[in-house]
Amino acid sequence: MHELGITQNIVAIAVEYAGAVPVKRVSLEIGQLSAVMPEAIQFCFEVCCRGTIVEGAQLEIIEIPGIGQCCQCGTEVDLDVPFGICPSCGSVELKIIQGEELNIKTMEVESPCV
Repeated sequence: MHELGITQNIVAIAVEYAGAVPVKRVSLEIGQLSAVMPEAIQFCFEVCCRGTIVEGAQLEIIEIPGIGQCCQCGTEVDLDVPFGICPSCGSVELKIIQGEELNIKTMEVESPCV
């Protein structure tokens, strides 16, 4: 399960960018064509956060749909898998233009006391 290693990296990035300020929430964008299982990331997140400033943070996962563009006619095609057939011209030459993302979109940290 490569999601464990990915989740460890996500937590490490959050720790690095938060400094010493506790993290309240992390929002991820995960593309449907990225070969990353959102459920597995969610499962691993709590374990990977233990003992860090990210422990107890909420994980929000935003799934990005897969979209391809036909190389022959330019039609955009919704994709559930990284291949398909253009409904307009029947071509199988599709370029993936969305859905392979794996991004930390936002991170919310606790407000420092003044």
